Order: sequence, then structure tokens, then C-alpha cells
Amino acid sequence: MRSAQEARPSDSSSEVTLVEEIEDGVLTLVLSRPEAHNALNSAMLGSLRRSLLAAYSDVSIRCIVITGSGTKAFCAGADLDELSRKSAGAAHEILGYGRAVIEIVERSHVPIIAAVNGVALGGGFELALACSFILASHNASFGLPETGLGLIPGYGGTQRLPELIGRQLALHAILTGQRLSAARAYELGLVALPPVPLEELPAVASEEASRILKRGSNAASMVLELVKPSSQSTDSTGARLETAFAAFAVASDEAAEGISAFREHRTPRF
Repeated sequence: MRSAQEARPSDSSSEVTLVEEIEDGVLTLVLSRPEAHNALNSAMLGSLRRSLLAAYSDVSIRCIVITGSGTKAFCAGADLDELSRKSAGAAHEILGYGRAVIEIVERSHVPIIAAVNGVALGGGFELALACSFILASHNASFGLPETGLGLIPGYGGTQRLPELIGRQLALHAILTGQRLSAARAYELGLVALPPVPLEELPAVASEEASRILKRGSNAASMVLELVKPSSQSTDSTGARLETAFAAFAVASDEAAEGISAFREHRTPRF
């Protein structure tokens, strides 16, 4: 793959959505749509898929770090411009592809660290949840705000979050849309280490990756195969049902009103 310290956009389209940086066996993937708070669109999901599959076939890559560009957002979620006013069928195709990419993250035989450097909302939070573990800066926050727009999580949030923090806390977070601060996420066990200042996060992620590299790569792969959420797999009934429900929600009148209200900075009239 790329030589040490090389950085290049991994997407073949004219829009740069992902940047790769490789150094000493660690691949860093930087979500790069700063003008959209690194929201996940089809181009970014495609770039992420290609980069991950290439890394999985490269024995020199022994750890992956996913982070966001800029200082405000890890990833603000799915791109509403792609989903707005879509039919249920079209939305299902978009959401199904996104779920498949998130599952490629979760099924990785290479440890993946999410270095959350700002807001991780909706699909961004779901991406982080699929990683091996999460590190966070002080300004990070986490949430699944979809119900406030007449939508529901579509990339596994209803399945993974209850697995990690329990049914009641997960339902509260999803039904109210309340964000979790980095400190609260650490208390709940969503973040592996205490939050750090934003400027220190890259170094902390690098240090944790170095710890992983000092251990057996085959052993790490076996651990990742063994330690998987019990309810998650590509044929999980819950995950597939979530995608179907999310697609119907996208095509609903509630979603049309919720997205319009969001764009107009007003309270939706449900």
C-alpha cells in the first residue's frame, strides 16, 4: 500500500472524503468533509469500504485509527441531503449500503480505534460503536438524535448501544436524543480511557496503537473474532429490521417535517 507517512485522498471521485496516513504499521483514516462536519455520504462510505478492505489484505497494517478532520466533529451522522425526500426503496438502498460498511468495521480482524475529536452523532456514533474501542477528547459528545427529525438510527445504533450500556440507558438516549458528554460516555464504559485535551488525542491514539503493535497480531485477530457483540452479524434480524424501519421513516411525513425544521432552525410540528 502507501509508503510510510504518505497521505492521499482514497476516494476516486473529485470530492475528497477520506484521507489515509500510514506510519509504522498504523493506518489512520481521516473522515474529511469538514464543511459538512464529516457527515457520511455515499462517497465517504465507499472510500471507507475500499480503504478497509485494502488494509485487511495488507499484512503490514496491524492497527487502524479512524478520526475526523478539524476540531469540531468526528462525524455528524448520515448526510441528510442524500436521504431527504427519498422513497422507502431508495432510502433502504442507501441505508443498507451504510450498514454493510459499518459491519465491515465491526468484523475487522485488525484492531480499529475510533479517535473521537468532536461530535459523534447518528451514523458517526454508530461508526464509533462498531470500532474495537473508542478514545475521546474533552470536547467530544455522542448521541443518536434521529427521532427528533422523525427518523430512527439506521446503521446499527438500536442494536449496538443497548449491548454496551443496557436497554434502559440506550432507550433513554435514543428516545430523548440527549447527548452524552465525553466524561459521561467514559463513565458508561463507551470510551476506553478518560477523555483528553483535543490536541493530545492524536498522540494518545498513537500510543494505544503502539501498545497493540507490541502484541501478537494473530492473537489480536483471534480476540477480535471471539469478542463480538452477541446480537451482531450480517444476517442479524434486528440489524436488518432496523434498516427496513429506518427506510420507511425516511419516506414519512414526519421525516419531511423534521428535516425541514432542522434546516429552518425551528421546532418540528409533529
